[in-house]
Amino acid sequence: MDGSLPGGRVTGVQCFVLHTYPFRETSLIVEAFTSQYGRVAWVARGARRARSATRGLMLPFQPMAAGWGGKNELRTLHKVEWIGGLPPLRATALLCGLYLNELLLRLLKREDPHERLFERYRQALIDLAGESGMSATLRRFERELLREIGYALVLDRDAESGEPIDPAARYIYRVGVGAVRADGEADGIELRGQTLLDLAQDRFSDPLSLHESKTLTRRVLAHYLGEQPLRTRDLLRSFHNI
Repeated sequence: MDGSLPGGRVTGVQCFVLHTYPFRETSLIVEAFTSQYGRVAWVARGARRARSATRGLMLPFQPMAAGWGGKNELRTLHKVEWIGGLPPLRATALLCGLYLNELLLRLLKREDPHERLFERYRQALIDLAGESGMSATLRRFERELLREIGYALVLDRDAESGEPIDPAARYIYRVGVGAVRADGEADGIELRGQTLLDLAQDRFSDPLSLHESKTLTRRVLAHYLGEQPLRTRDLLRSFHNI
């Protein structure tokens, strides 16, 4: 069971590794997404040694249980155990998983809990491993991520009139405002009312709704990511359908 220990230590916390990079001669810095504490950063001491038991566990997309301590932003990893149970990601699904990880690294503040998003991330990995409906999986995650960081998409009503979205009408979505009737307006992301409702209700059977949903979520995310582009975006451009 997840729990806190004296001295700011925790143990048995479910997590996924997002990214690692070398630290000093034998250690790693590990960025992880945890069930209770959100994004955290650890020093995994000695993890680069050939005989380190930790070395083989510092892999993305596999659930683990970890324990760590310390009072600084960079905590010390004390224990990690592989939980398993998720199939590996391959080929295009692997690129999609890396894209999700980069979004979390760029948009989540450290030690800001997001338990609902953690479960959405776990489910996204399961869905991606199934190698079907990958584009819909990304749209669900992007929508949930925006909601969790305080930038939820308003998809069910007109931002100016307050009226319910008309599926037969065309709208302009303005970042930070919401959808307004197009009516010649061009400052924003143009899409169908039906697309807004389909994205709100998690319906992605209509190819046009799926395509327009991708345009919307990617443009909104780009706004909050700022000028520095995602590294995985260039890879995903080779796969226009996701």
